[in-house]
Amino acid sequence: MLNNELCILAQSFFKLNLLYSFGILIAGLLLKIIAIFNTKIKLGVEGRADTFSKLKTIITANDKTLWFHCASLGEYEQGLPVFTELRKDYPTHKIVLSFFSPSGYEIRKNAPFADVVIYLPLDSRANAKRFLDLVNPELTIFVKYEIWPNILNELKKRELKAVLISAVFRENQSFFKWYGKHTKEALFAFEHIFTQNEASKLLLESIDYNSVTVSGDTRFDRVTNQLKQDNTLDFISEFKDDNLCVVIGSSWPEDEKLLVNYINTQANKTTKFIIAPHNIKTAQIESLKRSISKKCVLFSEKKGKRLNDYEVLILDTIGLLTKVYSYADIAYIGGAMGTTGLHNTLEAAVFGVPIIIGKNHFKFPEAQTMINNIGMISISNQEELTNALDLFISNNEQRTRYGENNFNYIKKNKGAVVQILHFLRI
Repeated sequence: MLNNELCILAQSFFKLNLLYSFGILIAGLLLKIIAIFNTKIKLGVEGRADTFSKLKTIITANDKTLWFHCASLGEYEQGLPVFTELRKDYPTHKIVLSFFSPSGYEIRKNAPFADVVIYLPLDSRANAKRFLDLVNPELTIFVKYEIWPNILNELKKRELKAVLISAVFRENQSFFKWYGKHTKEALFAFEHIFTQNEASKLLLESIDYNSVTVSGDTRFDRVTNQLKQDNTLDFISEFKDDNLCVVIGSSWPEDEKLLVNYINTQANKTTKFIIAPHNIKTAQIESLKRSISKKCVLFSEKKGKRLNDYEVLILDTIGLLTKVYSYADIAYIGGAMGTTGLHNTLEAAVFGVPIIIGKNHFKFPEAQTMINNIGMISISNQEELTNALDLFISNNEQRTRYGENNFNYIKKNKGAVVQILHFLRI
C-alpha cells in the first residue's frame, strides 16, 4: 500500500490547490524511483502508464459510460453488489472500473461486468481533464474513502453526477480540520454520500454537507449473496471427511507462527486445518509447509492423493476462500496479529461460524461489534489462541452460540444496496 500512502501523504500535507498538485507531481516521481526496488509499486507505475491508451482503445466519443472507482480489493468487494445491478440497468453503456492499488487491479482486472479495467491516473489537474475527456461518465461511483480533489472538482465543473457509497469518516481527517479546505471542497462534488454509520453522517453535517444517508455497509449484502451461490468444492469435502474443520483465512507470518505451533503441539487428530495464506509466493508456501509436523498437502499437489488422509491443507491459490468458509466449523481471520490490517471477517460470519482474530482490530468496527455480540474472540498471544481454539473445538454449544450470533449480525445489517439503488434509479 506504499503507493497509496504516498498520495494520501500528499493530500494531507499540501492543502492548497497549487501545492496539492505539486505534491502529486512529487509523489509520482517518488513512486517511479521506489518502483525500481519494489515489485508491487512497479506494477502500479507501469499500469498507470497504460491507462490512457487502454481507454482510447475501448471508449469512443459516441459511447455512454459509467465509471466505478475503488482503492483496492476490499473496496471492490463493497461496491460489487451495486456494480452488478447497475450493469443490468445500463446494458448498452460501457463500464470503466478503476483501481489505485495493484492488489485490487491485479486480482480483478478481468471483472466480468466491466468493459475496461484500469489504474486511476495520479490526481493532477492535467490527468483529471484528460481522463474525463475520454470517459465522460454519465454516472460515477466512488467507494468508501477515495477522495481525489482534482478529479472530483473536474467532475463537478462538468456537472457530471457522482456519488460516494459505503463511506466512513473519522474526526481526525483533513475534511474536518481548519486546514482541509481543498479536500473538504472535493466532497461537495458528490451529489449524495451513503455512509456506513451515523457518526460519519454527523461529521459531514458538521461541515454543512447534508445530502447524506446512513445506508450501512454494502459488504453485508455482498456476503449474503454468497449464500445463494453453489459453494460446493469436492476436494474440500474429501479433505474434511466429516471432521471438525478450522479454516485459517488470509494469514500472515505473525498469525501462522502461533497457529502452526498449535497445530503441531495441541491439535487432536480428528480436527482438520485449512490454511489460505495471504501471500502465496512459492518460497513462503514451502517454508510454511516445512514448519508443519502434521501430515500436510498443498492445493497444487492434491491430484492423485487421498486427501482425507491429510490433517492440514494449504491453499497455494486464490479465489476459493469465500467458498471454503462454507466448510468451516471455526474460522481464524488473519492480518490483525501484525499491522497489515484485518481481512474480511464478514465472509466467514455469514456461514454462521465462530471467529478468532488478532489484537490489532480497532480500525475495523464490524470486528468490535462481533466481539461485543459474542461471535468473535480477539487474541494477543499463544495462550489466548490455544484457549480460544480449545473452547470452540471441545464445546459444541459455545461453537454454535458464537456462530449463530455472527449469522444474525449479518442478517440484521444487510440492505444497503437496496437503498443506494433506489436513489440511483429515481
